[in-house]
Amino acid sequence: MATTDKRYNDLNTYLRNQFGCRVQKITVDAGLTCPNRDGAISTEGCIFCNDRGSGTGAHNRGLSITRQLEQGKAALSKRYKAKKFLAYFQSFSNTYAPVETLRRLYEEAIGVDGIVGISIGTRPDCIDQDKLALLQELAGKCLVWIEYGLQSAHDSTLSLINRGHDAACFARAVEKTQSRGIQICAHVILGLPGETTAHVHDTAKFISRLGIHGVKLHLLYVIKGTRLETMVQQESYRCLTQAAYVNLVCDFLERIPDDMIVQRLTSDPHPHELVAPHWSLNKMETLSRIQAELERRDTRQGSFS
Repeated sequence: MATTDKRYNDLNTYLRNQFGCRVQKITVDAGLTCPNRDGAISTEGCIFCNDRGSGTGAHNRGLSITRQLEQGKAALSKRYKAKKFLAYFQSFSNTYAPVETLRRLYEEAIGVDGIVGISIGTRPDCIDQDKLALLQELAGKCLVWIEYGLQSAHDSTLSLINRGHDAACFARAVEKTQSRGIQICAHVILGLPGETTAHVHDTAKFISRLGIHGVKLHLLYVIKGTRLETMVQQESYRCLTQAAYVNLVCDFLERIPDDMIVQRLTSDPHPHELVAPHWSLNKMETLSRIQAELERRDTRQGSFS
């Protein structure tokens, strides 16, 4: 079994233990949208999201799911010596379509040679029993992760960022998904407007109570063409410093179960879109500082859970 000297339960080690080799995620753009963009809930989206929705633009360039995965395999096998891969449906809300459309997209992905699973980024209000039945069926064939965007356990924050759902919606989605063989991951953003260290601690405790399998932590960074950019220009929002972010990440890790899989500890902004903070482009330095801070504290994931 692969081991690590990291003080948290990282995704790479989990995947290596599952499959016996290096496994990499390949980002897929399925051309889907979001109820917070298409008018079902709102047309404005969350304050941090632009009209690309964290996508690569590959769908608009006419690239099929298969072509995106083949290109990703070529690049990642060369860079990381990866032998197996997960198809990561990332942009917008990837359960926001009819079940048969989703079946076609997901089955195309898992049909590509070397793809051992799928990871589906979506919203907790974009799931139902039929879609979960499809994912349960696929989970009998390969690894299936569903990644629900929570961002914060505080409804006042969710309202402020125009999220379009509350924390109870997230909890209901988790409950519906459990006991189906589907791995559940929560997305959480640190540095949200008005949130303090206590808010972050509360969110860590909230997801810990739900029995989910993994978490992704994101820095709230500012990209062009968003309401958050306007807030920065109006000086109504200020980004976290790197030191402040590192401390919040360590606080969060200390308060979640030690067996929860940490899929991400910071974000990967597109450099040409980024407004602030510029330190967020140096991901490796941030990860190194998180490890160093845990060592300085002599704590690790789960120390205070």
